[in-house]
Amino acid sequence: MNPRTPALAFASIALLAALTACAPQPEIAPTTTPSPTSGTEPASTPSPEPTPSDAAEEPAADPTCETLIAPSTIEIFEEHGWTYREDEFRVGADVIEGGLQCVWGDYTVASDHVQVFGWAPLPADESAAAQQKLLSEGWARADKDDHTYITEDPQFAIAVDEAGYGMTYEFGDGWVTLADTMQSLVLIERP
Repeated sequence: MNPRTPALAFASIALLAALTACAPQPEIAPTTTPSPTSGTEPASTPSPEPTPSDAAEEPAADPTCETLIAPSTIEIFEEHGWTYREDEFRVGADVIEGGLQCVWGDYTVASDHVQVFGWAPLPADESAAAQQKLLSEGWARADKDDHTYITEDPQFAIAVDEAGYGMTYEFGDGWVTLADTMQSLVLIERP
């Protein structure tokens, strides 16, 4: 047994716990507008020209391994010396155009302790076909919150989350995400 094996196992468990705590928190918008204080200048009249906040939002840039997950999660990975490898997004052997898969880990040592995150655009007809393919290969289906999750058979999973789910695809309206466990899907910030 390699003397570093217990240390690597502990580091992996600590990292997973830290990542779970780093899930994005919802933003809370203010519900009231403060009233002006006395002695302030009168409010300006609205201008007919749009202000930058009124302008149309710019389209989101294509995701990268550095934008697919939160910066705080990336910081944790980098603190542990982890880097990423970017691959094509696949459902089984099929490449999904326009998607990416990021495998984060310590590539200076041979290890299966990695974190996988992926995203791809996926039209409804291709989504249905991809789901059927996975199901025919022995993956299991779970429906939650208007999304469909297809997860690998836990007896073949390299790692599972607290609920027993290993590698999992989440199918939404026009997109699909992937993580090494169902619980890790919450770390993905979809474009």
